[in-house]
Amino acid sequence: MRDFYIAHEDDIKAGKTTDVYFIRTKKILTEKGIHRKVFADVTTTSLPHGWKWGVLAGIEEVAKLLEGLPVDVYAMKEGTIFHPYEPVLQIEGYYEEFGVYETALLGMLSQASGIATAALRIKIAANFKPVYSFGIRHMHPAIAPMIDRAAFIGGCDGVSGVLGAEMMGEKPVGTMPHALILTVGDQVKAWKYFDEVVEQEVPRTALVDTLCDEKFEALMAAEALGKRLNAVRLDTPGSRRGNFRKIIEEVRWELDLRGYDWVKIFVSGGLDEESIKEIVDVADAFGVGSAIASAKPIDFSLDIVEVDGKPITKRGKLSGRKQVYRCENGHYHRVPSDKKLERCPVCGARVEPLLQPLIENGEIVAELPKARKIREYVLEQVKKFKLGIE
Repeated sequence: MRDFYIAHEDDIKAGKTTDVYFIRTKKILTEKGIHRKVFADVTTTSLPHGWKWGVLAGIEEVAKLLEGLPVDVYAMKEGTIFHPYEPVLQIEGYYEEFGVYETALLGMLSQASGIATAALRIKIAANFKPVYSFGIRHMHPAIAPMIDRAAFIGGCDGVSGVLGAEMMGEKPVGTMPHALILTVGDQVKAWKYFDEVVEQEVPRTALVDTLCDEKFEALMAAEALGKRLNAVRLDTPGSRRGNFRKIIEEVRWELDLRGYDWVKIFVSGGLDEESIKEIVDVADAFGVGSAIASAKPIDFSLDIVEVDGKPITKRGKLSGRKQVYRCENGHYHRVPSDKKLERCPVCGARVEPLLQPLIENGEIVAELPKARKIREYVLEQVKKFKLGIE
């Protein structure tokens, strides 16, 4: 008997995390001797909240899921900016060989891409100031590493989860909880104990909203730790906020007035795109929870677009094989795969095909970069293509 309601890796690879109708489809095809090669696209027709673009994440997990199956897979690189109606992944093979994995692979892409997209939008809203993902407490712990990886890929500067950071080869990031101050019983002692005990490479960020007014606790922390204090964190609850911007401005004023101008202001607590926009010019760093970790998944679907070499698909979809080209100025073009593009029809710049081999006859042939490299690729695209979030 299991203690937790989670699927193990072996369950996923065995196809047990599928919708039952895929099992029934495989049984029917097998018993009736129907053995047809198909070509399928993974696309979305819309993005959450009317977003214009998304960040593709989850490709590495899909590669590991389909590894060893007699299929060919083509995909955009993980971290690629994509749009509705553009295939982000394609599978070619006999349907009964891979159909049962549709549920799992869509889940891997949908949730990770939703989180990565939300993270990047918040990074842009923060004017590229430091953003940290603190939201795994809002989701099931079994998927905490996936959440942290997707958030980091999307542009977060660090994540709080210990295992998630470890699996990416990064160090977890965090400050201190209210529990430390309340258990110690005195905020000044708690800040000093943190300074005495925690490794020196960890920045000293004092939580300053537990027992007193934020600006007075901020001054107390600055007096207690002096130059060792890197930042103060305001996690003020909504019931006490009033005008959060004004609170931050007060803290900044009082610190600067007394010569503590090196102390940064780190804010957290219920932040999202809109609230960050309101305070981005007065705060230095942001800890974001559910707005990233609980981001709405992107509604990807897998659709057969060719059977035995002949274009065919369901109503509402486009049949046939496709390629997506992107030019150096950020123009995207979805075309039939036999129509080769070398130049952008809009600006004349050179184009690159975004769908590239990921798996050939069950063998992973593409590079699966580290999370940090993917993150760099994501941020490079933002700069190069001047992405906005309006």
